[in-house]
Amino acid sequence: MFIGEFHHNLDIKGRLAIPAKFRKDIDDGAIITKGIEKCLVIFTRKGWESFAEKIKNLPTAKSDARAFNRSFFSGATEVEFDVQGRVLIPDSLRQFSGLNKKAVVVGLYDRIEIWDEEVWNDYRIKTEKNAVEIAEQLGDFI
Repeated sequence: MFIGEFHHNLDIKGRLAIPAKFRKDIDDGAIITKGIEKCLVIFTRKGWESFAEKIKNLPTAKSDARAFNRSFFSGATEVEFDVQGRVLIPDSLRQFSGLNKKAVVVGLYDRIEIWDEEVWNDYRIKTEKNAVEIAEQLGDFI
C-alpha cells in the first residue's frame, strides 16, 4: 500500500529516489508511464497487469479509447531501482510531466504518482479549494 507525500530532487541524470517505504512493496520491478494529469504513474508489475488488462479491453472502434491506449502504452517503460533506491525517468516522460529538479512522490494506495513540485502545488491548491464541490459530486461513492 502506497500512501503519503514525499519531496525529492531529480539528479542531473534524471534519477529520482523513491521512498524506502514504497520500495519495499515493489520487489520485482515496476512500470512507469504517463498519468492522466500532468504527472507520471508507477505501477507494481501486478498493478500494471491489472490496469493494462482494463485498458486493452476498451473498445478500439472508439477514438478516445484508442488515444487512451496509445498514451499509456507508448509512454510505458520498465524501471528498476539502483542500490540507492533511485529510478531513471526517461527524457520523454520528464518532458511530458514537466519534471525539472524538484519532484513530489505521492502514494495513491495501489500506485505512485510523480509530479513536478510546482505543478503539484498548483494542482493541490486548486483541488483543496474545490474540495466541498468535489465531495458533493462524488456523493455516494465516498
